[in-house]
Amino acid sequence: MVQSYLRHGPTQAFGLICSSTSNSLYDGKLAYVPALEDVLVWDMKKGQMLSMWHETGHRSEVTCMCRSPQENIFAVGYADGSVRLWNSAFISVIATFNGHQKSVTALAFDAQGARLASGSQDTDIIVWDVVAEAGLYRLRGHRNQITTIRFLSEPELPSTSTGSRSHMLLTTSKDTFMKLWDTSTQHCVQTIVAHRSEVSSLDIDPEENFIFTGSSDGEVKAWKIDHESLSQGLVENEAGEVAKMIHPVTSLPLSSRHRISQILFHPSQPYLAVQSHDRSIEVFRIRTEEEIRKKQARRIKRAKEKGKSKKKGKDVHDTAEDAVEDAMDVDQEINVIDLFTPYLVVRASAKVRSFDFGSKEAVSKPGVHLFVALSSNALEVYNIPPPTKSKEETPEATRMFSVDLPGHRTDVRTLCLSADDQVLASASNGSLKLWNLKTTACIRTIDCGYAICSTFLPGDRHIAIGTKSGEILIYDLASSTLMETVKAHSSTVWSLHVRPDEQVLISGSADKEVKFWEFERNVSYNDEAKKSMTLNHTRTLKMSDEVLFVRYSPNGKLLAVALLDSTVKIFYQDTLKFFLSLYGHKLPVLAMDISHDSKLIVTCSADKNVKIWGLDFGDCHKSIFAHEESVMQVLFERKSHFFWTVGKDKMLKYWDGDKFENIQKLDGHHSEIWALAVSNHAKFVVTGSHDKSIRVWEKLDEPLFLEEERERELEQIYEDGIANALNRPDISIVNNNEADAQPSGEAAAVTKHTSETLMAGERIMEALDLADAERTAFQEYEGKVAHAGSLEAAGMQPPPRNPILAAYDLEPEAYVLQVVEKISSAALHDALLVLPFDKGNFKGWNISLISRILFFLLKIHHHQIVANRVMRTALIPLRVHLRKALRREKDAIGYNLVALQHLRRRTEAERTAQFYEEEDFDEKKVRAKIAEGKKRKRVSIKV
Repeated sequence: MVQSYLRHGPTQAFGLICSSTSNSLYDGKLAYVPALEDVLVWDMKKGQMLSMWHETGHRSEVTCMCRSPQENIFAVGYADGSVRLWNSAFISVIATFNGHQKSVTALAFDAQGARLASGSQDTDIIVWDVVAEAGLYRLRGHRNQITTIRFLSEPELPSTSTGSRSHMLLTTSKDTFMKLWDTSTQHCVQTIVAHRSEVSSLDIDPEENFIFTGSSDGEVKAWKIDHESLSQGLVENEAGEVAKMIHPVTSLPLSSRHRISQILFHPSQPYLAVQSHDRSIEVFRIRTEEEIRKKQARRIKRAKEKGKSKKKGKDVHDTAEDAVEDAMDVDQEINVIDLFTPYLVVRASAKVRSFDFGSKEAVSKPGVHLFVALSSNALEVYNIPPPTKSKEETPEATRMFSVDLPGHRTDVRTLCLSADDQVLASASNGSLKLWNLKTTACIRTIDCGYAICSTFLPGDRHIAIGTKSGEILIYDLASSTLMETVKAHSSTVWSLHVRPDEQVLISGSADKEVKFWEFERNVSYNDEAKKSMTLNHTRTLKMSDEVLFVRYSPNGKLLAVALLDSTVKIFYQDTLKFFLSLYGHKLPVLAMDISHDSKLIVTCSADKNVKIWGLDFGDCHKSIFAHEESVMQVLFERKSHFFWTVGKDKMLKYWDGDKFENIQKLDGHHSEIWALAVSNHAKFVVTGSHDKSIRVWEKLDEPLFLEEERERELEQIYEDGIANALNRPDISIVNNNEADAQPSGEAAAVTKHTSETLMAGERIMEALDLADAERTAFQEYEGKVAHAGSLEAAGMQPPPRNPILAAYDLEPEAYVLQVVEKISSAALHDALLVLPFDKGNFKGWNISLISRILFFLLKIHHHQIVANRVMRTALIPLRVHLRKALRREKDAIGYNLVALQHLRRRTEAERTAQFYEEEDFDEKKVRAKIAEGKKRKRVSIKV
């Protein structure tokens, strides 16, 4: 009989406040931050996580985020090149766009939120139609990763115009270029060599007069937008040159010359912030016109005084006038520097990953909120005070809110579980945290040294931590205090383990010693009964090399010690007499574990192998190439010979120790996994990683069969291989247009094949084949009936209907349409590309979808259609019918729009009249109120 196992699946990830893979957003109250493959929403004032945007089965990291002008809509870019539109109110994905081959690095919405532009590491820019959920076109021209995208609006369009107000697109890249694109013609209209090194950031002021760009060499440049040239387009001037739309102005002086990471204007307040250092953000204040005029007047006055103090031989009046003219010229040259003045520097507590201004201003405290996401898994909000007239007081930013307790500052190095599986302890460099595994809430946070290993002590009231400095720290969990610091070793404590009888703690260190510590429980009655636990050193086992891991056998008879010389020495634990030596690993053994019956010992090594040994004779049962990188931890599942391994290849693997087979591979972490803890009741497993997240993998009721698992893995590899082959840049499916076929063209079609689009194309082909077979069968039946006599025709039975069509009770054409309608709008074009030329026949239902499919297929198969004369007879009536149908749709839409506008005007008129009737306005009463000196009350009309 085939053996079945129980499948494990990811249930929750915690310990992560924000990851440094993407930028973050802040609206004055809520912070939207990336957390590897998820997006977390934090209430900064309360320090609570309100929601998690998670899509089941999606494992790629978040690399970019952007907020839409439409309420509750966010665009999130991922490392696999996909872009998802999230609705924050319902925490659901509205649409998924697949077009990029590499990770998305820049996103921007236009002013209406109807179009989205995305830039990627593959150097392409794709403009998406958010309403139609389809890619419009791909822009090519940059030669390196896109860093920033911004839409430029066109203020010259009248308010009644139905055209798009954002037809200019501004992009920067690591190739040192800044490009201005005209989206109406899909071409680059100006290319600017912005900096000598890669352009890392860009932003436009709210009035769209200035562009600021920052580079990796620490320089910030200001550029002027010529709106007149923008409105005219590409027009030659008198000299025969094309007028430029963006002109260089000046460089902005900064206090440091570090790499510019981000430039950002406040949406409503006169502030500009530049992140130019690892921990600091420089804030500039934008002066008002009145302040600039005063400064210019003072400068002219000084110039006059300077002119008057010249030699008496010259004409004093002329000299003064010359000086004034020089001053005016200087004012015109450094106008931008006059406009932007350094205000203050915000210094965060760790390296800044990104920052954002709060769009909704706080009422409680005057000033502007600056939100900072740190690379150390923490969030902070600073208050920038408003400017004061006194010159003596220097403005300083104050930290208002901070979120840092629900996660570690550095990578999780060790994990251990309490005996009842209720409490999880995790430790890193600087902190020890206790988690409630049911709620995943952080119960305690205790400062500690650089933790390397940890274990709960008997009773689960204390925990022992082994540190890099060679100390063993004993913590009392109830009071969150350090009970004792034992200077145990002269070098790093690599491993701790409690003997099964719970009387002795053993420690192994890099100082080549294994030390044994007995527990002493002290009870003091000073104020109240207080129990404490101390360690008493009893004996020492000296080894020939550094000790990396120690482990007692569950029956308490043997002690295994892993050494730096790649061997494992096994001793009798009572006499410490040498018993066995296990050698075979090529690199040091990093961890090991002994099965519950003390018959098997499994060792994992930096040589990527896992070896299973028998403890009776020390023979190697099996050597398995387990991971692509070093295997960091191995643990047996309780009361079984199944064991778990984790490695630097980010994988968690489940193995059968008797059959030497891999049961399941679990990928979820985005960096190397350091720590592993297995449930004492064999219900779940916990992993801790360099990506600062802690993940729980729970045993499900779903059975797992090894053959099915292998088949599923092979199918996944096959599908990914087909999709990757189709997405190769040298293969162009859309080859009817020369510009689309050549990668060198500036504009191209938006296509990317995924397993989803391939499956959708197959579903369409299956539906078409089924419909064709059904129609052919009935046509043959009708032909036989027509040729047969009346008596024969009466006796002929119609062919049986297809079971699927009979179940849905649909006509063949209606069934095909139903299949097409179920395919997402974003994946429809890619699915249609899979269809061969001979597929395609539709009736006049759902005319918008049908016309979209028809136009796309005509474009794709243009060469075959033009070369085939027979197609002409089918296309001419199709054109006539399609025009009539589209005209009917247009008339219906126009009629509905006019009716809706009439209803809106009528409603507004009724509400206004009702308001005046309720207020009972009378001219005499109003004049009487004004005469009394009373202020008229403001009335807010809620529409």
